[in-house]
Amino acid sequence: MRWSFRLVTIAGTEIKLHVTFLFLVAWYAFAAWQTGGWPAAQTSVLFLLLVFVCILLHEFGHILMARRFGIRTPDVLLSPIGGLARLERMPEEPYQELLVAVAGPVVTLVIAMALWGAIQFTGGTAEIAAFDPGRESLLPALFRLNVVLLAFNLLPAFPMDGGRVLRALLVRRRGMVEGTRIAARIGQLFAMGFGVIGLFTSQILLFVVAAFIYLAAEAEAQAVATRAAGRGVTAAGMMVTDLRMLRVYATLEDAVKLLLAGEQREFPIVDNDGRLEGLLTRDDLVRGLSTVGPTATVGQVMSRVQEPLAPATPFDTALERLRASGLPALPVVNPERQVIGLLTVDNITDLLLVRRHVPGLP
Repeated sequence: MRWSFRLVTIAGTEIKLHVTFLFLVAWYAFAAWQTGGWPAAQTSVLFLLLVFVCILLHEFGHILMARRFGIRTPDVLLSPIGGLARLERMPEEPYQELLVAVAGPVVTLVIAMALWGAIQFTGGTAEIAAFDPGRESLLPALFRLNVVLLAFNLLPAFPMDGGRVLRALLVRRRGMVEGTRIAARIGQLFAMGFGVIGLFTSQILLFVVAAFIYLAAEAEAQAVATRAAGRGVTAAGMMVTDLRMLRVYATLEDAVKLLLAGEQREFPIVDNDGRLEGLLTRDDLVRGLSTVGPTATVGQVMSRVQEPLAPATPFDTALERLRASGLPALPVVNPERQVIGLLTVDNITDLLLVRRHVPGLP
């Protein structure tokens, strides 16, 4: 994600921090300094750091449970609205998703119980009973926040943990696509409620959380529908086969003629034997014309394709590789690396549109 950087890698999972978290720490430290000086500012910073340690432990609850089912977690992003562990794929069975979703809140519950024990041991129970947020010592404040986080995460607002539990239960009866759609709509209803509360109480962070839940629910519902529509399809079934290619020594002027002659916008660049050398996008062409001129070769300005697609590449893998490449299209090659087709975003969109209306289409 943009505006984030890696802090450390733990057990194969990158821990990333969004820069807005630093702004949050600075803001609370400044506010505390204005009212209580440097000691208050230091306490505020320590409290926030401990909160995000708790959130990180919560996310590792999800991570460790996912690994029991063979699902890797490439990274975890920590931001002002919490943590987000990115799974490499969805759990295959509803019960697996239920266990992965519940694992995080269980860790938070354990943390809250441990804090409660520490409070009992240090005699700070009276502070909790007094309920004086903002003036409590560190342990009672941290305990109270973990309780709030536990309750908030268990709300059935997809894609939060409680919403994922709800989705897992719905999937058993309604199937993945319909179950996700229903869970997403419920989550969006919660999000609208949070947004209204945040708007009328001037709680900007709650409003941001509401927007995140709403957009994330919609994105996940669309992603599940897309995977369902593409099930059983390979790159060979999605690729454009009626395409034009350019030799690596062709000029940008030649590319302009091809661009203007038809609707094709990306051109595989090949050698004399048809083997892939790169991909010329419309952006590459425009940039090349302005920097090196029309007589330059396409090989000078083309984009390198690190990992072209094989014809048997499954839909999910092909789509992920296309997104990860940052290119608008990826060439499909045979074992000799000769180009046999081109997979484009537009072609995938058209295919999915047709398959959603005609589910039995091969």
